[in-house]
Amino acid sequence: MHTLSLSRFSRRSFAAAVGLSALTLANISQAATPAELMAGYTAQSGSPAVVARGQQFFTTRHGREWSCSTCHGAVPTQAGKHASTGKSIQALAPAVNLERFTDSAKTEKWFRRNCNDVLGRECSAAEKADVLAWLLTLKP
Repeated sequence: MHTLSLSRFSRRSFAAAVGLSALTLANISQAATPAELMAGYTAQSGSPAVVARGQQFFTTRHGREWSCSTCHGAVPTQAGKHASTGKSIQALAPAVNLERFTDSAKTEKWFRRNCNDVLGRECSAAEKADVLAWLLTLKP
């Protein structure tokens, strides 16, 4: 009987360790560089990213009240300010803010929320690639 309890405990410990390992691997797989994310969006879109198109997309209104630059600034190498809440927004350019575009899940959440505000829909993979291509050209 004692051996049975020990083996159940061992199985539970093993299962917990496997689950923790899987969770750790999932978090590592979400880590990325801005260039890797751009390459992924480019591959999804099937066409190369275009820097000029990214800048134009970022600074233009698309039939809605805001453009990306409304909150992030025309050249997002400095802190921005949310248009409705007034909340400070850290610089968007990866060369200035090294944490930007380093987590694929956060990047997708950011694009989903902001594209909805700017476009009223999700951005396409090509639009994401273009914006990232432009942001990657910006220097402090």
